[in-house]
Parts: sequence; structure tokens; C-alpha cells
Amino acid sequence: MYRFLLTPRWLGIHLFAVLAIPFCVFMGTWQLGRFDARVAQHHAAERAPKPGTAPAVALSQLLPDVRAQVNQATAGREVTATGRYDSGHQLLVPGRTLDGKQGFYVLTPLRTDGGALAVVRGWLPGSASAPGTIPPAPDGQITVTGTLQASEGVGDDGVNASGGLPTGQLGMISAASLVNVVPYPVYDGWITLGQSPAPMKPVPPAAAPNTGLDMRAFQNLGYTGEWFVFAGFVVFIWIRLVRREAEVQRDLALGLIPDPAHPAEDHTATA
Repeated sequence: MYRFLLTPRWLGIHLFAVLAIPFCVFMGTWQLGRFDARVAQHHAAERAPKPGTAPAVALSQLLPDVRAQVNQATAGREVTATGRYDSGHQLLVPGRTLDGKQGFYVLTPLRTDGGALAVVRGWLPGSASAPGTIPPAPDGQITVTGTLQASEGVGDDGVNASGGLPTGQLGMISAASLVNVVPYPVYDGWITLGQSPAPMKPVPPAAAPNTGLDMRAFQNLGYTGEWFVFAGFVVFIWIRLVRREAEVQRDLALGLIPDPAHPAEDHTATA
């Protein structure tokens, strides 16, 4: 009855199942590994020194040159940088919330010997299109201390990534965005100052990217379950097809249904 399992059509079905099941298991295991990695990163971030509790280090120690990338190990570190503010290229970052109020960041590039560093000097309430009076950046050479932050990306919480912003405004704080509006190389990432001149308020540093147990992390866990369900579904469909074909073969053997390979002769009388 089960000789049909060796027919070319069924050999193709077997091959599909044999390839699909390990693939689904592999993808589910991979997604589970990503979730486990996020959990480990979350625990590591919790054990890491909080911003302001560890001694500040020179920016050049964490980012040796302007091409160096801010990563999970360097994000959130207190750094110092020496240079001159470029007030002529100061930018406002709209759509930022602080203490439940809408406002904007004040970003001023700091020209250092190694490159320009984006410095968020503070937050102000209101609209970036009508900012009012903004405290000027200090003149001359200055040393600033702040928390190093990774470049923002499209989809990050609180990021206004919409295009068409007026001149002097920036949607995302990232080197990729800044190189389009300033005429010099820019460090990856940015810093937020711990103290801001009134009426600006300091911007609290955000957690390092991909270290929190947010919805994205639990999406990986959900995808894990989906892939294992897909693997089980392939097994279920294979068993269902086999049982259905076996029933058809049994009915054919008992003569309950006509054999499609030997259609009944047409005995209709012809005129």
C-alpha cells in the first residue's frame, strides 16, 4: 500500500520535507541565539559603571581617529575632548522629548585635532522652527566632558528621521547625517554634556544600542517559536499527505473509486 512513497512525485515531497525541517530548526536556533545574546548584553550593561561614576577618559583613547566606530564597549563612557566650538554650524534636533515635554536638542560641533565631535549642549522646550534665544557656545579653546553615545539610526526610539527639515535642523544625530551639513570629517557618535547653561537642560544619556530587553529583543524570541512551529507544520503536512494517499490507494484496491490510470470505457451508444 505504501509503495507510492517511492514514486518520483513522492521522492520530491520527501526531499522538500528533509530540507525544510532542518532549515526551520536552524533559523529557530539562530533567533534563540540572538535573544540569548541580547540577554547577556543586558546583564553586562547592568554591571557596567553608570555614566558619571567612572573616571572620564580622553576621547582619543576610545576613538583613536575619526573613522573609529562607537560600539557597545565604548558607548556610555565618560569622555573629555578639547577643541573649539563651531557655532557657525550649530544645529537643532527637533522632536525630542524630555520630562514629558516636546522640545529640541542644541548640537554644536566641537573642532578637535582629530576631527569634529558632535556635542549636544542641552535641550530646550518648544519648536526648533521658533527656538527663541539659545545660549551661545563658549568661545576659544575649551575642554568638555560628556557621555559618549552611538550614532542614531532610522527607527531608533525618539528619532525624527523624516526628510525635508529646514536648514539648520537635523533629524538624526549620526556621522552619516552630519557629513552632509558640515565641511569637515566628523567622529562617529556624539556626546551629551552632564551640565548645560540655563535655560537648557542636560540630555540624559541613553543606554548603549542593542543592550536592553526591549520589544526588538522579544521579537527574536517570538521568531524562535515561529520557526519551530513551521518545522512542526511541515511534519504535520507530510503525515497528512501520506495518510490521505494511503486511503486513496486502499480505496483503489477495493474498487471503491475508479482507477485514473485505467479509465472506464465509454459504453454510450452512438447514433
